[in-house]
Amino acid sequence: MSKTATINMRIEPSVKSQAENVFSSFGISVTDAINIFLHASIMEGGFPFQPKQPRYNRETLTAMQEARDIMDGKIEAKRYPSLSVLMDEMDAEERNA
Repeated sequence: MSKTATINMRIEPSVKSQAENVFSSFGISVTDAINIFLHASIMEGGFPFQPKQPRYNRETLTAMQEARDIMDGKIEAKRYPSLSVLMDEMDAEERNA
């Protein structure tokens, strides 16, 4: 069977690059991986895996929100003049936890 249909899709460049690295380690291209996914979906009659929302603990959710706030400019990222100052603060936080 010849391949004649084309699917155009937009994806973040970093995601594409990471996917290319993963699939190349199996000796296949992203196109091959998508074809495998589509064939498996047809055979399964749906997703070939159980789609789930990730579950994060409260500490991880808080850290994720802080990262979003930093990226959005809502809060300023902490800066340290040296690695030793950072390590001292981390040690202090651990002692107080």
